[in-house]
Amino acid sequence: MDIGTVDHLLTTTRSVRKRLDLSRSVEPETIQRCLDIAIQAPAGGNLAPYHFLVVTDPTRRFEIAELYKRALIESYIPRRSPYLGEHLAEVPAHMGRSGQASMYGCILPATWSLMLALRARGVGSSFTTLHLMFEREVAVLLQIPDTVTQAGLVPVAYFTGADFKPAKRLPARERTYWNAWSQTQS
Repeated sequence: MDIGTVDHLLTTTRSVRKRLDLSRSVEPETIQRCLDIAIQAPAGGNLAPYHFLVVTDPTRRFEIAELYKRALIESYIPRRSPYLGEHLAEVPAHMGRSGQASMYGCILPATWSLMLALRARGVGSSFTTLHLMFEREVAVLLQIPDTVTQAGLVPVAYFTGADFKPAKRLPARERTYWNAWSQTQS
């Protein structure tokens, strides 16, 4: 295993919003392969009680995008860029995670594995939960049973450009404590 390649993938997998290629669909085979990889993620007790829902139907994507845009306007603007809200209906595929809320410990590693598998194939993604402000409306639209809790939405599209750079973040040592809160390693 080439550690440099692994480190590059892990440090440059971004939430892709503005560099989505909205003119190109993502092949169902690519999505399915990435989902096959995602379900191999760590899961408590080796149980993975979640399900995936891939939405490629343009009408449903449009309706989800309208709800997302409403949530964006009510929650984030003017603090955040509305780019994804303006273009979500154009994104070729939306992928949702569902499962019991207490099982996020299984869903989130699978989501991260999915995002890495997509990124390795030149497909961008972004994990969002903003649509959950209208979870009931989305559930009706997608015929999600009342017994299923939606956990997120992952817009999926090929990205433009060749690569990504690591994000500007505080160094981990400035956000890490050892043995007790506020105790740094000397």
